Amino acid sequence: MSRVAGRKPSARRTLTHLDARGRARMVDVSGKPLTVREAVASGAIRMSREAYRAIREGSIVKGDAVALARVAGLSAAKRTAELIPLCHGVPLEHVGVEVRFGTDGRTLRVTAATRARWSTGVEMEALVAVSAALLTLYDMAKAIDRGMTLGSIRLLRKSGGRSGTYVRSRTGS
Repeated sequence: MSRVAGRKPSARRTLTHLDARGRARMVDVSGKPLTVREAVASGAIRMSREAYRAIREGSIVKGDAVALARVAGLSAAKRTAELIPLCHGVPLEHVGVEVRFGTDGRTLRVTAATRARWSTGVEMEALVAVSAALLTLYDMAKAIDRGMTLGSIRLLRKSGGRSGTYVRSRTGS
């Protein structure tokens, strides 16, 4: 279970991207104060040992898969509003993308951190960064293994704004 600091669990939460008639809308954040907003997301890609080894050794024909995945994640975070229809364009002050090799010899984990001083959160930017980095790893190694599995994309934590701090529990729902 997750926890949100400073907020009591409510039985009924409203969807902020719907108006009173149930139509999609962009949330008006013009009256919200500028605060530091941060988010961290992660995801994983599982592949054959051969593909894992090729990425780790840097022998992918297309180039350095890890470096390209990091750049793809950085670029995607900055373009989130172009990809997700109701997201605001957020002037990101920091995006970090990390790719780590799992000890199982088959899994790579991507973590992205985002930060902005703005009137809305940066969770979507972190999630989009992770997704783009994972997709890039798939693209780079698909000639070796088309059966790779991308998954476990999730928000780990966020802070800033009216809703307070969210930290995903280790058991994770």
